[in-house]
Amino acid sequence: MTENVVNLHKPTDAAPTVLTVVPDPRPAPPVPLWVRSGRAVKTAVTHESTKTAIRAVARHGLYTFNGGRIVARRTWDGRTGARYERMLRAAEAAGNYEVAEEWEERLQRFREARHRRRMDLLHSPVEVAKGVGVGVGMSVGALVALGVVMALNNGEAKDVITPLKATIDFIATLIRIVQVVWGPGLVIGPFLALLALWTVGSKQQAAPQWALPANIRNGEGEPITPSIVVKALRDLGIPALRKAIQEMGDAGASMLGPITIAGCGVEVDVTLPSGVATNEVQTKRRKLAENLTRHEHEVFITIPEAARTVRLWVADSGALDEPIGPSPLVTDETLTANYKTGRAPWGQDLRGDAAALSLYQRHLLITGLSNQGKTASLRALALWAALDRTVEFRLADLKGGDWVMWDGLATVLIQGPTDDHVIQTTEMVEGVVEEMNRRIEARQHDPGIVFDPLICIVDEAQVAFMCPVKDDEGRPYGGSKATSRYFMAVRKIHNQGRAVNVLMWQGTQDPTDQNLPKLVREGAHTRAALALGTESQARMALGDKAVDGGAAPNLLRPGLDQGTLVVASSGIEIPKGQSSITVRTHYISDDDAKAIAARAKAMRHGITTLHAIERGEERDPLADILAVLGSDDRVRTQDVIKRLSALSEDAYGKWSFVDLKRVLDDAGAEPYKSDGRMVVARDRVAQALANRDGEGSASASE
Repeated sequence: MTENVVNLHKPTDAAPTVLTVVPDPRPAPPVPLWVRSGRAVKTAVTHESTKTAIRAVARHGLYTFNGGRIVARRTWDGRTGARYERMLRAAEAAGNYEVAEEWEERLQRFREARHRRRMDLLHSPVEVAKGVGVGVGMSVGALVALGVVMALNNGEAKDVITPLKATIDFIATLIRIVQVVWGPGLVIGPFLALLALWTVGSKQQAAPQWALPANIRNGEGEPITPSIVVKALRDLGIPALRKAIQEMGDAGASMLGPITIAGCGVEVDVTLPSGVATNEVQTKRRKLAENLTRHEHEVFITIPEAARTVRLWVADSGALDEPIGPSPLVTDETLTANYKTGRAPWGQDLRGDAAALSLYQRHLLITGLSNQGKTASLRALALWAALDRTVEFRLADLKGGDWVMWDGLATVLIQGPTDDHVIQTTEMVEGVVEEMNRRIEARQHDPGIVFDPLICIVDEAQVAFMCPVKDDEGRPYGGSKATSRYFMAVRKIHNQGRAVNVLMWQGTQDPTDQNLPKLVREGAHTRAALALGTESQARMALGDKAVDGGAAPNLLRPGLDQGTLVVASSGIEIPKGQSSITVRTHYISDDDAKAIAARAKAMRHGITTLHAIERGEERDPLADILAVLGSDDRVRTQDVIKRLSALSEDAYGKWSFVDLKRVLDDAGAEPYKSDGRMVVARDRVAQALANRDGEGSASASE
């Protein structure tokens, strides 16, 4: 390094002390050679092209070496009874003693045949000598006879030995050819042998993972084979499993069932050896996926009906990141629904088969983390059910904005996250309980009566459970106590609603014991979960049985697996022996949802959507409008709204022009402009009310 020299000038009477810095003129010492060479070596070793070259050399060398091992093993198996012994031990390890006896018989027959061949070899030299002697003698005799015939024909005695001489010349030519080829053959032969061994090794990819090409090392397009599955299981880190595989004569192949194509992946059943529990494999899902050169979300482990068996479903690399097709609700505008016998097209399972859910008399719960597709999944089911004109909806969206298309389709629509919205939602659910009780009472008088479906939907239900507000009597609207109004109303519907076609559907996020009480979540017949944070949340959402059987919504990737949910329900077809199924749901956009809702509205008529729950007596909006009009021929819409509010603050206090117009439009008494202002005509309202009452009387008489 270059150093600087500091000169200190002594002060004089006239000037203060001055410091000056003078550069050191000496040159900087050179960097030692060993430092430069070390840096060069480090750079060369870490350079990507160097790494690629090292991997290529190691890969091809190991292909040749391990190819020789494979050929040697095959040769040994062909010459000895090793193959039979391996299959015998594998059958014994699997407990299949009938198959073991069969392999033992085959081994015995192989040994007997080998013994006969060896005994025949003791007599073969003499037999060979005799055969060679007889063959040579007959050949020489034939050649001499041919020469005699030629001599007699040509009249030349020397033609007797011409065939024999030609044969000797031919043999001499062959010897000369061998002498010429022998030298190069000795040089080229080993290379050809090494090439053959390399070919065998490359086909088997007989090299460490780090030495393989990048596309294979990353698992791109690598097929799932029995050897790959067995190796993945062997390297899971379960000592009992590894030891059992090593002791099996077939190296574990007998554990595997057939590998079958299942949708965008493959499926295989694995029978575990004695001493290995299925949950030990389940807890190693990430390691198993990496051993199979897959991501964790691309491997699913379930427990089928067979004992001591796990079912592996392994996706093709990247297949689960591809979107599925659009919903049939969007593509088929003629599609209708049947609540009792039909199934809602919800999406696809992992095998690529259509996943359809029966909604008949089943309470529903969908939960997951925020922004994972919960509302879209719940709304897709409701849109299908809306295509059955007999289904009535009462709906509360405690976030607001996702269910606007239900305006004019649901009889009640509450939208908003405030405590007042929770109060209205609670009263809506309590109104559903009253309707349920009325139906139950009616059934007692007429056991054969059948009621139209009534579906009560509460999206973002955790807002209701966590509401701290209390009513005038001190009872909380939220919570999970016996005095909690929302909680108790939901419990009553869960207990008795399905018998009279009254259903409760709820969507919640980030479940806990506080925002999703145990009795509520266990009251749902269909339970579905999108991506969750922990296994404890998965157990809350789906139940212990489903999680113990392999359901793992907590392993779904938040943000990447949006719309993918795990379903536990008797309403969906689940493979035999499993307790849940993973479904990739169809996404229906807001615009498509509005179009489907419009089709559902066209199937109905006269539906008035209330945006506030009437407290106290039930009111008839159309009759009340006629009443507040009085004797006036026409009244401005704003004045009508004020009169209605004065008539019943609970029922009409929050009405707007939109609410008034909706009721009048549905009744056929639309407001119109007069002198530039919107007005309501008394004659139109009176005529609409008379027509409605007349239709009601006719229906009752029929």
